[in-house]
Amino acid sequence: MLIEDCEAISRALSPVLDVADPIDRAYRLEISSPGIDRPLVRRSDFERYAGHLVKIEMAVAHQGRKRFRGKLGGVDGDKVHLHRDDTPVGEDGEVMLVMEDIADARLVLTDDLIAESMRRGKAAERELRRDLGLEPPPPPHAIKSDPAKSNKPKPKIKPDKNKAAKNTKEHRLAAEKRRRGEIDPTEGE
Repeated sequence: MLIEDCEAISRALSPVLDVADPIDRAYRLEISSPGIDRPLVRRSDFERYAGHLVKIEMAVAHQGRKRFRGKLGGVDGDKVHLHRDDTPVGEDGEVMLVMEDIADARLVLTDDLIAESMRRGKAAERELRRDLGLEPPPPPHAIKSDPAKSNKPKPKIKPDKNKAAKNTKEHRLAAEKRRRGEIDPTEGE
């Protein structure tokens, strides 16, 4: 989480803790995070950050190497799929690393990682505020049917260049003549 996200969670929790008063003396609420370039430890970590840039250090050498860097491709069984970014032209950059042999795996700080972290942080803050009753639930029309797709950008539809435009001058003039009754609409069938 970012510092701003932690501060927002702290602001949201403080009033609740003050009302419930579970601690009988003065306290300071601290929220910490492993950081945006966090270590990947569990299988779910590797699955969640598929598509992001990672640095992996192996405990046991794989194909004569102990250090790998590349784009994480997800998990297949007990192996992590990695597309190396340092492969020479003509050489296959795809590597399957055994999860048990990984000593250390960390995300590399990139703009994409920061953007995703901010989206997740804001969504978590909204959910927490809703759960604590500090924010009303979203209206029914704003609820997404598939939460996994809620933050993904919509695919851009490219127009088919081989298709003729329907709003040309010729089409407009023909529509105007039909409207006036100058052209029989059944003509040409």
